[in-house]
Amino acid sequence: MNDSEKNVEKVRRGYAAFNQGDMKTLTELFHDNASWHTPGRSPIAGDHKGRDATFTQFGRYGGETSGTFKAVLKSVAAGDDGRIIGIHHNTAKRKGKQLNVDCCLVFEFKDGKVIDGKEFFYDLNAWDKFWS
Repeated sequence: MNDSEKNVEKVRRGYAAFNQGDMKTLTELFHDNASWHTPGRSPIAGDHKGRDATFTQFGRYGGETSGTFKAVLKSVAAGDDGRIIGIHHNTAKRKGKQLNVDCCLVFEFKDGKVIDGKEFFYDLNAWDKFWS
């Protein structure tokens, strides 16, 4: 199995761990210096530097939705440039609102661990409205 194939499997494991709240596995998969980028204008948007800040962002997704936030993986593939692309569907409930939006995540790896994650939403306006 080459590095791209290994990283595809790591992304699959990461989605499962995220949805189960398995911090042990996520800690194994994310580099200490990992960054996370959430687009938009909502209070949850921004760049988060370091694994702890990334995990704090993940905690907001679950915490601010009373644990209803899910990212259901639809497909994952390796890009020609070594990045791994995950396409998923987000659902959640918060303050009487329902989130129902598709997302693409682009993962970069360093030393076999996620060093960077960028979220791209099919409907960024719906994402922003949900979190505002």
